[in-house]
Amino acid sequence: MSDLLATAIARLEDPARCGDFCRLRRGIEKEGLRVDPAGHIARTPHPAALGSKLTHPHITTDYSEALLEYVTPVYSRPQDALDFLADLHLFSYRRLGDDLIWPASMPSRLDGSDSVDIADFGRSNVGIMKHVYRKGLDVRYGRIMQSIAGIHYNVSLPDDLWERLRELEGAQATSMKDFRSARYFGLIRNFRRHSWLLLYLFGASPALDRSFLSGREVPSRLQAHGQETLVSEFATSLRMSDLGYQNKVQAQIKICFNSLSNFVTTLRHAISTPWPDYQALGVHENGEWRQLNANILQIENEYYSDIRPKRVTRHDETPSQALESRGVEYIEVRCLDLDPFQPLGIDATQIHFLDTFLMWCLLAESPWIPDEECDRLDDNRRLVVERGRDPDLRLTHGQRQRSIADWGGEIIAEMRRVAELLDLLEEGSPYADAITALAPRLDDPGLTPSGRLLAHLRETGEELSDAMLAIARAQRQEFRDTDMDPAREVMFDDLVEISRQQQADIEAAQTERFDDFLAHYAERARKSRVADGEVS
Repeated sequence: MSDLLATAIARLEDPARCGDFCRLRRGIEKEGLRVDPAGHIARTPHPAALGSKLTHPHITTDYSEALLEYVTPVYSRPQDALDFLADLHLFSYRRLGDDLIWPASMPSRLDGSDSVDIADFGRSNVGIMKHVYRKGLDVRYGRIMQSIAGIHYNVSLPDDLWERLRELEGAQATSMKDFRSARYFGLIRNFRRHSWLLLYLFGASPALDRSFLSGREVPSRLQAHGQETLVSEFATSLRMSDLGYQNKVQAQIKICFNSLSNFVTTLRHAISTPWPDYQALGVHENGEWRQLNANILQIENEYYSDIRPKRVTRHDETPSQALESRGVEYIEVRCLDLDPFQPLGIDATQIHFLDTFLMWCLLAESPWIPDEECDRLDDNRRLVVERGRDPDLRLTHGQRQRSIADWGGEIIAEMRRVAELLDLLEEGSPYADAITALAPRLDDPGLTPSGRLLAHLRETGEELSDAMLAIARAQRQEFRDTDMDPAREVMFDDLVEISRQQQADIEAAQTERFDDFLAHYAERARKSRVADGEVS
């Protein structure tokens, strides 16, 4: 353990100095593909009984009409977030009819690209922009990729902790906004260097339905399992591989997360720079919008990364402008597969582990990433995604080649001290218990979700889609048999009606033409509010 990490923990664990900072704040965004009773992607619109996907704060869609997305409020206790997420499922299953929520990250049976219907958000300019953006994703990457589901885990640290850290590091002369942003970027750099550990421990997509390839050539690393299923012997997360959320054009966007200014400048360049292949696709052809623009990124959200710095935006403000103006508010972890063996795709043990890992990333030494390392930053992640359970796999750590068990064991040993810190305000030791529960996966790949899923397929001989359909049916029955808090059900019913009215109000107030609306948005996106003196 480095002196910096040991000193930080020692100072923070002093009971006289330990306030509620231990209560990290987190919110969960969980995607789940709607499927029909036979396990095919649903072709029906987003259920009206769930409210407006444009304005509902907790139930929306991601790319397609079929890809449900549940968003919890921010909670300081993990179980509260999980309980809210469970209630969203309970509420939905009382209104989904015969549809089911697919439990896996890789999609159900597809019938070509056209079976993935692009989400329609209504007639308002913001709704049309959301739809056109998704049409742009279609022409650039295809719709198949947009049927993949996952979990986004959002975490922030309370002000009390930032004050203590600034005092500990003697940085009182630095503004809190700048200090907080710099330390969040330090967390992100450590995360980027070590996210392979999460992909190994929680990756749950070593197989896919053959229909996902939609006529494409089968990569040599995939082997047939039955008639419909393809498996990768040692893979942990095909979702995070080059078959999933990866893009060669975006690979040229070199963001090493060394500073907020570098991050914002690089993204602003990407959303302002035309790309010849995208220009060839056309933007506004014969009165039809094909994409928002022909730039490397249509908007900032198109940039794929396993972690992002975030700030809640205000009206008429882009994500980068929000970050420039008020600094980083929270981070979003984006590399988590759905665990099909968990009804919610995630459980409390995983949350406690994630919190500990992120706190370790914050407190541990995190040097800037030089250019030569930036070029290789994803190498270990790619190896673990493709071969994480291969006992012969070795990762590059500086000048050394190390096994996952060796290097991961070293990280977890340091995380145990962080877990003790986080457990100071808890009843019992949920953080330390999570480390103890998950550490054996390092030595036994069969204990990982990807290992368990492959073992299940081989033991039963089932096709992947049949196995997931059986799990989906069992989970639906479990949710339908569970009583829901009446007060929360009333709240959700109210939100359905409120969200519908809000969408209607937005559309009724529409005055600006979409072309002008989009031009104004693009103009704002290119501007720095720092340069304009609008920092608050």
